[in-house]
Amino acid sequence: MDTVKYLLADDALPTHWYNLQADLPEALPAVLHPATGKPIAESDLTPLFAKALIDQEFSRERWIEIPDAVRSILLQWRCTPLYRARRLEQVLDTPAKIFYKYEGVSPSGSHKPNTAVPQAYYNQAEGIRKIATETGAGQWGSSLAMACQIFGLECLVYMVKVSYNQKPYRRALMEAYGGQCIASPSDTTDSGRAILSKDPDCTGSLGIAISEAVEVAAKNPDTRYCLGSVLNHVMLHQTIIGLEAQSQMQMAGDYPDVIVGCTGGGSNYAGICFPFLGEQLRGGKKVRLLAVEPAACPTLTKGPLAYDYGDTAKLTPLVKMHTLGSGFVPAGFHSGGLRYHGMAPMVSHVVGCGYSDARAINQLECFSAGLTFARAEGILPAPEATHAVAGAVQEALRCKAEGRSETILFNLCGHGHFDMQAYMDYQAGKLVDYAYPEAEIAMALAGLPQV
Repeated sequence: MDTVKYLLADDALPTHWYNLQADLPEALPAVLHPATGKPIAESDLTPLFAKALIDQEFSRERWIEIPDAVRSILLQWRCTPLYRARRLEQVLDTPAKIFYKYEGVSPSGSHKPNTAVPQAYYNQAEGIRKIATETGAGQWGSSLAMACQIFGLECLVYMVKVSYNQKPYRRALMEAYGGQCIASPSDTTDSGRAILSKDPDCTGSLGIAISEAVEVAAKNPDTRYCLGSVLNHVMLHQTIIGLEAQSQMQMAGDYPDVIVGCTGGGSNYAGICFPFLGEQLRGGKKVRLLAVEPAACPTLTKGPLAYDYGDTAKLTPLVKMHTLGSGFVPAGFHSGGLRYHGMAPMVSHVVGCGYSDARAINQLECFSAGLTFARAEGILPAPEATHAVAGAVQEALRCKAEGRSETILFNLCGHGHFDMQAYMDYQAGKLVDYAYPEAEIAMALAGLPQV
């Protein structure tokens, strides 16, 4: 039987984002100033972020209106489809029903434009001329370059060096949209030069790239910084995914028992999970949430919940999150978008409160699941998204072993068309599993700030 697609009409695009902070029984821990260690004021963030985004970062309103100018652009590819993966169910011989929300239909091929467009819009509205940012695998950098082009902004992207070399087509996409892409660490910033002086062959990390982008924004009055994950306002913008999925599951006459999302910084996981969690917290049906991360960067499963810097140079505020330490430099595995040392404070809080499970999976199992999915459903997932696929497959096989007909929903956050080298390396047997050594994690955590 063919895959079944559930597609909402254009006029069903949500008019508001959902803010989980309104329904959390316990408020998030305070964000602390990096110099004083005291709770940060909104005014402290104005050199880096547009005021509207700062307001959203601290807001506890349940619903925040999506500007018409943003909705009109999102309508170019939203609402995105929800599929019933019947062929995958047959391959796995499982009694479970598997649904996936497919975000790879966006122009840049991932969920990242959901927040890139509003961030560019709010900055342009406040007269900003240029945006500086970082990117891992390149989904965020290419999405922000596209959004900046739409709103007439310059876009400077510091791309983690190992991904810069592994994924030249994502770099080319950024440049096609008019963005400038620089391998990080670079010699264009003080923080980059400091890293290179210690390790000229440093392969980079998202923490280092963030430091470079933040430094550029802080030194130039006409430039602001944008982040593609981790922050509360980014989680907020991504909830458009889950809000659509709720309506689509209603069309399917079903409701998920389990929701799976891959986690690097937390944005696509939050996007699919938070609206369902909010419904649960308001008295609705309980759903089991599962955050899947790479064993090579085990933030949620091995990192403590502690205050830490969001970047390597310690320029950013201190937030309480699951972290491997801001000095953590992960191995150069192909899922570059899942190589961040920390996890979004809101996602960390959700896991810490027991609302979500977390699981680490090795990359060989993830690539195997990605190919199984592609051969069954016809869509080749991005390496990052294979973690969600692998988690869903594990849950479907659990249902088979237990004889349970649960409904599984996962977020397929992007396609792998720019990641063919990763699949070529996997099929040639060149990839290996890499579990980060406990001793190296302990070393990275030794530098955590004392708060």
